[in-house]
Amino acid sequence: MVVAISAGLSWRTITPAICSRRALSAASIRRLPTRPHPRRSLATLAEDVRSDSNFRIPLIDFSKFLTATSQAEKQHTADEIVNGFKEVGFIYLDNHGIPDDLVRHTFHKSAEFFRLPADLKSKLAWEDPRSNRGYVQLGRERVTQSADPAEIAKLREKAPDCKETMEIGRDWDKMWKNQWPQESDAPGFKDAMLHFFKTCHELHVVIMRAIALGLNLDEMFFEDKIHEQYHNLRLLSYPPIRTQMLQRDGQARAGAHSDYGTLTLLFQDAVGGLEVENPHTKHFQPATPIPGTIVVNAGDLLSRWSNDVLRSTLHRVVAPPAKSISATEGITPARQSIAFFCNPNGGAEIACLPNCYGPGREQKYVPVTTEQYIVGRLAATYH
Repeated sequence: MVVAISAGLSWRTITPAICSRRALSAASIRRLPTRPHPRRSLATLAEDVRSDSNFRIPLIDFSKFLTATSQAEKQHTADEIVNGFKEVGFIYLDNHGIPDDLVRHTFHKSAEFFRLPADLKSKLAWEDPRSNRGYVQLGRERVTQSADPAEIAKLREKAPDCKETMEIGRDWDKMWKNQWPQESDAPGFKDAMLHFFKTCHELHVVIMRAIALGLNLDEMFFEDKIHEQYHNLRLLSYPPIRTQMLQRDGQARAGAHSDYGTLTLLFQDAVGGLEVENPHTKHFQPATPIPGTIVVNAGDLLSRWSNDVLRSTLHRVVAPPAKSISATEGITPARQSIAFFCNPNGGAEIACLPNCYGPGREQKYVPVTTEQYIVGRLAATYH
């Protein structure tokens, strides 16, 4: 079932979140009783997103896919997911199978890491876009749609992103190693992040099966193109910011950008700040946090794969309302989030899917490998 929230802060009908999500298997997802919801058709979504006043991000009950008893039931949820990516580029995924306790524990370990002394974190510094691992201090990154290193450098100097991050990849990579803190400095951090990495990968595989069905491909079409776990787990900490800093031209917690891979699984805290561009009006709308859900968006490589049938939508992070600390100054609350950037295999060729082009619909992009595209974008983003 799809329900949604509108662009404003008033909520439409929302399915109650599952209190305990213990695994991704169908047998482990139990359905909770829900109140009847007014059905909103796929056509209605297409109509709603044409205006800012009715703009909404679909909220999808993924247990309907995980526990489906018929192919038709699976196909219905798959179509809802793909339609959300076609019209908006973003969905909320509810009843997804990742336990709430696991998410809370991962947030707790992330917060512990960012509270470490600066000198300890700096020893783990991010060094190479091919690795994309390690600690990124405040102001080092400037996300943008530009691919021009000189332009990005100017943007970074003028208005750097107000966040710090920790980047984690697959831990068995022979070439690139994760930058782990000492166990004595951050007890349990490594184990927690590796477990969360594996859990997110498993969910991503199932979502990609749904996307394959929604694109009228074989359900296992992407399976041998995404199994190498060429992903990036990103922990993000947005410190409190004085309002004077935010008044600089172009300043934001994270500038407007699209993501590079196939999907992003975003776990938000209650503070919020994520805004999504309405693809039809080009105005940004809030993606209000919904407890227990994951915000999922399509990335550039999925958009290229589908010949732009699925949208890689611009989004940004802005500061929430500030708390007044003087007659002329305020300060925003801190924010935490966790993003799992799902990517195809590093050597996978991203070429237009066979059913996404034809007479009257030319291929928009030349083929590119995952590594070529992502490393190129990362190299321009950091200094």
